[in-house]
Amino acid sequence: MLRPPLWSLSPLVFITLALTGAHAGYVSYANDFVDPDYIVNGNFGEHTLGAQRTIVTWAEETAAGGPWSVVNKPFAPPSGDKHDYLSWAPYWWPDCTGVANASALTQEQIWTTCPYISRDGKFNPDARLVDNIGSFESISDAVLYNTIAWGITKNDTFAKSAASWIQTWFIDNATFMNPNLNYAQVQRGPGNTGGTHTGVLDLKCMVKVVSGILILRKSNSTAWTTDLDNSMNSWVKEYVSWLETKDIAIEEALATNNHGTFYYNQLAALKILLGDFSGARNVTDTYFRTLYMSQIPLEAARTRPYHYRAYNLAAMITNARLAEYANRNDPVWNDTTTQGATIKDALDFAMTISAGASGEGKYVSELYPNVAAVASVYGDPEGKYAAFLTKGESQFPLEAHYLWNQPFAVKEGLAVSPTDPGSSPSSGITGDSKTTAKDSNSNAASRTLNSHGLITAILSVFVYLLI
Repeated sequence: MLRPPLWSLSPLVFITLALTGAHAGYVSYANDFVDPDYIVNGNFGEHTLGAQRTIVTWAEETAAGGPWSVVNKPFAPPSGDKHDYLSWAPYWWPDCTGVANASALTQEQIWTTCPYISRDGKFNPDARLVDNIGSFESISDAVLYNTIAWGITKNDTFAKSAASWIQTWFIDNATFMNPNLNYAQVQRGPGNTGGTHTGVLDLKCMVKVVSGILILRKSNSTAWTTDLDNSMNSWVKEYVSWLETKDIAIEEALATNNHGTFYYNQLAALKILLGDFSGARNVTDTYFRTLYMSQIPLEAARTRPYHYRAYNLAAMITNARLAEYANRNDPVWNDTTTQGATIKDALDFAMTISAGASGEGKYVSELYPNVAAVASVYGDPEGKYAAFLTKGESQFPLEAHYLWNQPFAVKEGLAVSPTDPGSSPSSGITGDSKTTAKDSNSNAASRTLNSHGLITAILSVFVYLLI
């Protein structure tokens, strides 16, 4: 089991991590750009210790699935090359009406014989028989959490693991992915052999990989070698060229819903990775001057409006963070749409909509990281964002995203973090909420101890020392 080396932690950090026995269950956030400078500087503040512990735990959990490779799939794409990424359009279903002897067709015959029709929001489970998309989601989360865990603990194991997964997916001769999405979200049926523009969304979490690489690069990790950096840059240059020139990629850039928003996430992040900050800012400016201007209400028409509002908001916030990182002197948080709305306004409206109203109760938590992100940027002087999070997730300061959604303070009587918050560290983004919780009875540390209380917590310290 991976753990931070004891000597890398201050006694206060070590004891607090041992005492906070509970942590948030692992989730894969829709998307986010984590400022690598904030992670490398390490000035997190004691009020984030619960979130730090969660990240270290999630790093261990996600690592268990690696390494991942695009070649690990049962079927080759039409090119015959398993190095080409492959996925099937998830909302498309076979309609074998009128097809002779349809009941006798094998599953593979159905894929090529029956016409496929779209059922928006209705996921076809056999689309995951080829799971390159699941593998990429897994590697993106594992890279993100392991590199942040490296920033927290300075345990080389986290950095080495992340670097090795990147090398396997993108670089090694036997396992690398070709830098294209020519066969992403293929719509099966007679004569359909190429990918579609919606498939560009499959790699939306490239932003998480970029955050991880920047953390390794900026922290001068020995795991991130010059050869690895050069090889990754070469791959990225080819993929950026594909994103900027391929017809289906351009179609995705023009998509007015979340697909377009996430397209700009990818392209801007990759340009930042290449050191092209002006190019990255040009990408985000293009988004905020075009799609963003009329985009906020669009997802309400979808079959899962609560989910898609939260989903697109996550991409909007990511574009804003990428824009700010590319040019610290010109943030876009107050840019307004043609209706005069900001990202904050979009979030405030989304908070008024019940997930249950559209039968989406299982998606309710998808909005929470967006709430924390908005609070960290715009402030929370009235405590409404903390109250919203507390109502839905009483221990939200234990969530991983709480670490990078700073500054974030909470009022007395609401959920608080594992230790006295004190002063929030600066993350490079401004907020105006400075109220902190002082009531020790509501301190999250007292609520996150396991059922055996302090005795078990103290034993945990000795167990940690002995193992």
